[in-house]
Amino acid sequence: MTQRVDLATVMDRLAIDEVITGYAVAVDDADWTGYRALFTPDGRADYRGAGGIEGPAEEVAGWLAETMRLFPVRQHLIVNRRVHLQDLGGYAGDRAEAQADYVNPMRLESGEDFVSGGRYAFALARAEGGWRLRSVTVLEKWRQAAFLSTAAE
Repeated sequence: MTQRVDLATVMDRLAIDEVITGYAVAVDDADWTGYRALFTPDGRADYRGAGGIEGPAEEVAGWLAETMRLFPVRQHLIVNRRVHLQDLGGYAGDRAEAQADYVNPMRLESGEDFVSGGRYAFALARAEGGWRLRSVTVLEKWRQAAFLSTAAE
């Protein structure tokens, strides 16, 4: 690989990282216009692995807007990002996949805390305006809520 190819790969990885961070910030800030803008026109989101819905990003954004009203305080922390760029004979292609773990502390309107964690799977495509999400899939691995433990006692 040449330095130019290495630099392009680094730039792609930084741009993909920006999309993933933008995703978390958009959900946390209830920026549903920004959320939609992160996706390709045919982009999809699948939240079934966390008890939600699957569908076109436009439709899922509406569902998220309603659902997230239950949690006025939320903060997605996305870590352990692994990015795999499409390899076209030593050159990066226009597709990428990324996996990233998340921890998601939130607070209900009642003041009770709710925390979940799991893994995102992102599929991305290079578009005219930069990298965009083709799909996001959420797999929740655990959740903890004060009201769940109190209700069980």
